[in-house]
Amino acid sequence: MKTKEKVMGLLLAGLILMVGGVAAIAQKHFMLANAARPEVKMVLSGGVERDSKLVALDKTTVVKPDEVLSWTVDAVNSGAGPAIDYKAVTQIPRGTEFVAGSAQADGANALFSIDGGKSFLAQPMIEQKQADGSVKHVPAPVSMYTHIRFELGNPLAAGGKFSASYKVRVK
Repeated sequence: MKTKEKVMGLLLAGLILMVGGVAAIAQKHFMLANAARPEVKMVLSGGVERDSKLVALDKTTVVKPDEVLSWTVDAVNSGAGPAIDYKAVTQIPRGTEFVAGSAQADGANALFSIDGGKSFLAQPMIEQKQADGSVKHVPAPVSMYTHIRFELGNPLAAGGKFSASYKVRVK
């Protein structure tokens, strides 16, 4: 009996050491993973084009139909790790229409949504009924765009910056 109890005691002690070792490894991994977390801060700023100048938008700025608003998205990763698969999503303001071809971003692709930001495509398509009754897929007009998503081709490194811009016209 004493031998069986010693064996059980040794097995139990070994199990405790093994579990403790796994917990220590997991804790160390968790601490390392948290130490290298990204922290991306994004700022959206805008201006209205007037008299060949860009006038900053603020709460008191009144815009008129047909004026063009320029929007800039600036993002900075102030964290300790890279932001993998970083995407900057902006909304086309109500009462405005995206200006075709105005989305610009170095190292990023601009994708567009026509369904309130649920899905994004480089060229959203809609169904258009033809004279013969058939349905054809055609590019959606920019007036249907609701959101823009800028997708970086590479991770946004710690300390890295990203900038994108686009324009909209007031309806």
